[in-house]
Amino acid sequence: MSNIDILSISSYEEFLQLQKRVAEEENIKTLSFSKINFEDLEALFDIEDISDLTTSTHWAETDHSLEIETDVVDFLKTLLKKEGKYIHYYFEEDLKIKFIAPILNRVDFTVKHLQLKDFYESKILYKTDRFTLKGTADFVVSKGLKYAKKPFFFIQEFKKGLEGSNPEPQLLAELIAGVELNNWSSMKGAYIIGENWNFVILEKLDKDKYQYFVSRTFNSTNIEDLKQIYRNLLFVKNEIIETL
Repeated sequence: MSNIDILSISSYEEFLQLQKRVAEEENIKTLSFSKINFEDLEALFDIEDISDLTTSTHWAETDHSLEIETDVVDFLKTLLKKEGKYIHYYFEEDLKIKFIAPILNRVDFTVKHLQLKDFYESKILYKTDRFTLKGTADFVVSKGLKYAKKPFFFIQEFKKGLEGSNPEPQLLAELIAGVELNNWSSMKGAYIIGENWNFVILEKLDKDKYQYFVSRTFNSTNIEDLKQIYRNLLFVKNEIIETL
């Protein structure tokens, strides 16, 4: 007598249900943040770029009210004088360590009493019954001091150019994961290609339906653009603190 023969009917039905669940899980599409592209995003979501629309309230375009202290401006000028002419040539790690990290450290997203901190190379997982988004976020500001627990802001991706992959859809996937994991309606982020920074707002409209706005490109080798990049990052920090 086979093993199936000695199972009760109810147990056999449970076995079939288990087989079905395993088969369904094996068929769930799994995508990595580092490799996702616009075609992948559009296969999973109804997502629309509204960057061609005029908006007077977009934080990355219009907020100039945050004053930067003189010592910060001096810091940015010194950093630019030292590294500016090399940024275009740097590979990912050089760009991150020599230029981007000093700026992020100066903004200083760590606020211990609020359990807020920034993390590099943090693991993110968002799973549904249709797909799984997972991978490593280049930079995330998150709740948690030892490891990221609740993401608030992403930066993707410290790369020299577009030769490898496009960081824009990768950032959008991270923002979607962040919005869904936090049960929020919107989230901010940025992506970096060499010297160029773009800031992004993603908004959830409905189930699996989103729209996003991409700012103009800020060239970090230009001191005025670099100061606005700093303002935008400082704005995000202050906004998170107010939220907490």
